[in-house]
Amino acid sequence: MNWEHINEDIDKIIKNASITQKIAKELISFIDLTTLEGTDNNLVVKELIAQAKESYQKTNGKGVAAVCVYPVFADFAANELANTNIHLACVAGSFPSGQSPLHVRIAEVEHAVAHGAQEIDMVISRGAALAGDFDFVKYEIALHKKACGSAHLKVILETGELKDPDLIYNISMLAMENGADFIKTSTGKTSPAATLDAAFVMCCAIKEYYALTNKKIGFKPAGGIREPQEAFNYYLIVKNILGIDWLTPNLFRIGASKLLLNLYKFSEL
Repeated sequence: MNWEHINEDIDKIIKNASITQKIAKELISFIDLTTLEGTDNNLVVKELIAQAKESYQKTNGKGVAAVCVYPVFADFAANELANTNIHLACVAGSFPSGQSPLHVRIAEVEHAVAHGAQEIDMVISRGAALAGDFDFVKYEIALHKKACGSAHLKVILETGELKDPDLIYNISMLAMENGADFIKTSTGKTSPAATLDAAFVMCCAIKEYYALTNKKIGFKPAGGIREPQEAFNYYLIVKNILGIDWLTPNLFRIGASKLLLNLYKFSEL
């Protein structure tokens, strides 16, 4: 792939496109409402879930797609989310570094799923990817997918560390070939986190994978997306590269902690 004109291509997509209140309300339904702090506890998670539930009241039934927490809170969160349409996602597999023994990482995934997680957000070994050890990256993704059972697997590339567009594209393809239900930009723990150029490359990979397999894989930007216009720019990239079929919570998510309240404010909800 030739990424020489990627910035110009992105500008063509987002230039002069301003978010509307209608789109802002739609964006709420794509959010994975997230707390991933060292200070998290049951009270923090309970408040997060209260916000998630409130989003359904404010939007007449089109609230956030999921809440995303650490695996230690899976059981508590699953109980709090009982009898709702809100999915429980857990980061697992030694998030955010991925630098634990593989059997430990897999055990964490199994724990999260056993305690109610319906979605797992794993992070790849970026060191292995940067060293060209693609066989290990394939292997770890496949093992995480197996450990998920019926839970969906989101594979975090940490594109700010991979940097090279060709590498991001190749790892995107590799992730999809080895079990990813979604590919995700970032953990939100490094800088840069989500970027439009990484999103562009990843969506191009999803498009190519769909052309080859007729299988639709989801896309999730995450990390630093706070303002409605920022979220709308990712929406536009998905719409222009992948089409309106991807504009559903089944195929498009936005990982965020502060975006929801800003969308309320913009939408006057």
